[in-house]
Amino acid sequence: MPNLEILIKDLPSYTLNQSISGLEITGVAYDSRQVQAGNIFVCIQGYRYDGHAFAEQAVTAGAVAVVGERELLHLPVPQILVSDSRAALGLLAAAFWGYPSRSLRVIGVTGTNGKTTTTYLVKAVLEQAGFKVGLIGTIKNLIGSQEIAAGHTTPEAADLQALFAQMREAGVSHVVMEVSSHAIALERIIGTEFDLGVFTNLTQDHLDFHQNFENYVATKVQFFAGVGSNAVKSGPKALIINNDDSVSQRIREVAAVPVYTYGFRNQPDIRAQEVELTQKGIHYSALTPSGEVDLNLRLLGQFNVYNSLAAVGVGLAEGIDLSLIKQALQKASGVKGRAELVDVGQDFAVVIDYAHTPDGLANILRTARDFTTGKLIVVFGCGGDRDRTKRPLMGKIAGEYADYTVVTSDNPRSEEPAQICGDILPGLAETASPGSYRVVVERREAIRYALQLAGAGDVVVIAGKGHEDYQIFKDTVIHFDDQEEAAQILRSLMGKEAELK
Repeated sequence: MPNLEILIKDLPSYTLNQSISGLEITGVAYDSRQVQAGNIFVCIQGYRYDGHAFAEQAVTAGAVAVVGERELLHLPVPQILVSDSRAALGLLAAAFWGYPSRSLRVIGVTGTNGKTTTTYLVKAVLEQAGFKVGLIGTIKNLIGSQEIAAGHTTPEAADLQALFAQMREAGVSHVVMEVSSHAIALERIIGTEFDLGVFTNLTQDHLDFHQNFENYVATKVQFFAGVGSNAVKSGPKALIINNDDSVSQRIREVAAVPVYTYGFRNQPDIRAQEVELTQKGIHYSALTPSGEVDLNLRLLGQFNVYNSLAAVGVGLAEGIDLSLIKQALQKASGVKGRAELVDVGQDFAVVIDYAHTPDGLANILRTARDFTTGKLIVVFGCGGDRDRTKRPLMGKIAGEYADYTVVTSDNPRSEEPAQICGDILPGLAETASPGSYRVVVERREAIRYALQLAGAGDVVVIAGKGHEDYQIFKDTVIHFDDQEEAAQILRSLMGKEAELK
């Protein structure tokens, strides 16, 4: 077991209220309910609760030392006072697990949209080259093919370091992970050494947390500034960034490592040309520093051209042959809930997508419009207890791109579903013609209503929840999967049609 004196040596500054000589530690905890005998307990400020209030409970459960930002009287164990408990949590956890990220190639993917798909495409490229890969993200965490349930998009610092250690022990060589803006701001990635940073794009999201867009941008840029700085392990470091996004210039200005760009415009290092978008997939030619390659992908939409270009960039940065990158991307079938087709034999397309931001919704609707020969119908809502300013914006986008809009419930949480729907309508009314939209609050009925409207050549986009298989209400969480619901309703409708014939 590691000695506490050794664990705290990398803390930038601290004070002790008593000796910790010879004190051995069995683990690092931040939730008093999870404390085990011999743990060190770190008091962090959460959304609703302050960990300092639970220090005594942690000690009762077996904690042998407490880290906090203020001294707590009457605790019978040593206290380590720091200026930033969250940073201390990451550094202590990394030290406890033997700095596992230093034994791995760690690739962080961040941006508003495209993180999940990009991580899966990068994983496919790395595995095609023969590497054992770990994945950390919104949908699930993977150690090779072993699935581990995901909580946050980016786990809390102590959990993240434990997961890295588990991956190291399993023989993983590369880890590709989504890095959320919350994780950056809340210092969950402190103690992690990244080798590559990938930037997808940046549009309005999480303003309930960041307060304004500039704060959101600054948080993302902060991540890229840290890649390669104060590096301990050897190996190449690089940033792979979307050249077509205006924030890319901010990232280049702070980069401490080589930068590789991708996109369509302004001569990026990796450029897409001759792009063809169809209902069955995308085709394009990628010009790269290692040559040109034609790609036929089983993915939908221009945004997946960007995601796949990012994966090409990572592959090249890791020294993978372009032929292997092509093989990997052409075998990839995408990610559940990301532009996912639901096909039970109907004569119109049904697409499930996680789009829950204005830009995400615009992207999937633009994508669907490219291959819609009939009507474009969209079903969507907005989450409760989240950024309210985006609700009318998403309504406006739906009215602009879709022929018919069904406004419904998403994850209302503590808010009233009907009120959330009402917040969407002013924006929708700006761009949609009268009679081209309807509110159906109950999500299952909204999906049924939209599918009943659809005919040959139409496209129905069901947006907002994507891979999620639950719906969160004020007092309960229920099972709800858009793909399952759509497939079941389609079979029911097709069965009735068959009976009529």
